[in-house]
Amino acid sequence: MSSLPAEKYRLRQLAYTARRLQPNKDSASQTICQTVLALAEYQSATAVLWYVHCRSEVRTLSLCPEILADQQKNIYIPYCTVDQNNHSVLGLWRMEDLSELEPGTWGIQEPPRTRWHEEDRQVLPEQLDFVVVPGVGFDRNGGRLGNGKGYYDRLLAKLKNKVLLVGVGYESQLFDCVPMGDDDIPVDRVVTESAVYNCRL
Repeated sequence: MSSLPAEKYRLRQLAYTARRLQPNKDSASQTICQTVLALAEYQSATAVLWYVHCRSEVRTLSLCPEILADQQKNIYIPYCTVDQNNHSVLGLWRMEDLSELEPGTWGIQEPPRTRWHEEDRQVLPEQLDFVVVPGVGFDRNGGRLGNGKGYYDRLLAKLKNKVLLVGVGYESQLFDCVPMGDDDIPVDRVVTESAVYNCRL
């Protein structure tokens, strides 16, 4: 039997390949993002954690102007930083315009380091009421496979239980079962270009 890290590694490589070879990424991403925006929980949310895609992830950038134009919502994005114990964590920053961002850790678009601590841009994880979660792979029961750094799992562990966690990925990134460790946080729904999977009913 494969160890948990070995099985995660194996699935991660399969998912990277599937994601890279995904046809029609732009149209599939548009469908996924519009489906997320149509969810009732998104419609009623006021503090949303979005993400800015990198590499072959579901492309979220084209929807940013639309979501930022909604005056009823504050849109937050993550950035990579370290906590007081020098552990790698995600900080949260309220985005107003895409032009504010620049390449940061891992080449991901982030707020400039000099602006991370602007008081009016900050939010505590427990203040979020809707969270969009990228992933390398998912299963239909909410299992999520990340890049292996644990950034999102550490963040999600701090959220209120009632916050809806929506994983987004292409149908080609779905597996029958994603192996989960004790520190891995499942999502409530998975949205692909083909379906919305309700995972934790």
